[in-house]
Amino acid sequence: MYKFKEEYKTGIDFIDEQHKVLFEIADKTYNLLKNDITLDKYDKISELIEELKDYTEFHFKAEEEYMESIDYKKMFTQKIEHDDFIKKLSAVDLTRIDSHQDESIIHILQYLNDWLTEHILENDKLIGQ
Repeated sequence: MYKFKEEYKTGIDFIDEQHKVLFEIADKTYNLLKNDITLDKYDKISELIEELKDYTEFHFKAEEEYMESIDYKKMFTQKIEHDDFIKKLSAVDLTRIDSHQDESIIHILQYLNDWLTEHILENDKLIGQ
């Protein structure tokens, strides 16, 4: 379902490779939603949120270091958006997830989808120009 496409390329190889991993995490999340065999998905949802948080922290740090190295003019705006993304992940209510598992996965996917498409297409692609 979630695939890194040509249109998401920034022209900066390491950023594109890291974005591919974010799409892979989104795809794992989607596959968990569609998994009808696993009835209790709480542990897997928690693991995916942690994986996403850990990876985005790594990715954002690398991206921000690159932007700083090229004196990217919109770095401050990027940093604010990155920090907001991490705050949103950190604020996830795990007790709510336990009682609303599929709904929680859908919410995570919607947020991830919006982030991946909008942030990459509207902000990250500008870094490579």
